[in-house]
Amino acid sequence: MSHSHTHTSARRPLAIALALILGLMAGEVVFGFAAGSLALLADAGHMLTDAVALGLALVAATYANRPPRGRWTFGFRRLEILAAHANGMLLVAVGVVIVYTAVRRLIDPPEVRGGIVLAVALVGIAVNLVAASLLHRPSRDSLNVRGAFLHVATDLAAFAGTAVAGAIILATGWNRADPLASLVVAGLIFWSSVSLLLESSRILLEVAPEEPREVAEAMLAVPGVTDVHDLHVWTVGSGFPSLSAHVLVEPGADCHAIRQELATMLQGRFDLGHSTLQVEHAPTRSRKPGLPLVRR
Repeated sequence: MSHSHTHTSARRPLAIALALILGLMAGEVVFGFAAGSLALLADAGHMLTDAVALGLALVAATYANRPPRGRWTFGFRRLEILAAHANGMLLVAVGVVIVYTAVRRLIDPPEVRGGIVLAVALVGIAVNLVAASLLHRPSRDSLNVRGAFLHVATDLAAFAGTAVAGAIILATGWNRADPLASLVVAGLIFWSSVSLLLESSRILLEVAPEEPREVAEAMLAVPGVTDVHDLHVWTVGSGFPSLSAHVLVEPGADCHAIRQELATMLQGRFDLGHSTLQVEHAPTRSRKPGLPLVRR
């Protein structure tokens, strides 16, 4: 699937999911205050980050499809990664607030109307199931959409916990079930944020998606290649890994044919479809001292 098609196909499910989440969030705020439920208000706070996450993802998916221009030689693909990173930080902030409020309510639990909590949570489960199903497929190809999907999937699990809390309160009157459910929400939020921040940070720091030495050894195994150095492997954006390298080949070898063979191998074996290879003949005399990555 091409990069542009991935971004285009992601915009519609992102827009529909955003509309669903905004509608549910508004209802949850209203009924959360009516029921005196921190779990519902915690979910609403998390869903605010969901709405922001989906909005950021939608904007990033739209701009990432724009062609390179001027000084933006890679286009706007990195916007997707910045959006995912911002979503991770938003999740952390909301989780901290929920933990603080939940601890206070565990010490002094207010009255909670379990029936309202249970009813709203069941509606939330249904809405988030629809939103998650819309985002599941495009989330496989885009870290940006995966960030939005994690927000929605976390809310789905949180609503399940909130429904259990509402049922317990309705059956037993034990109001501490509500802040305990909100702590479960916070735990899910922190888990989601860590995975997003780690993956987006690796891309922003340009950590190689593949082991460079393994890539270099595979290149060196191509007949005619004698030296591979100045090898760099990084990820520009979701589904867009890149490679650049200086390759020396045997004197008299066909540089153009070897370059094509290397590019085909990198694409097929490592999924490195965007490679920039400087291929030159090795000098007949001894090579000047240097620090090649791999040498035949």
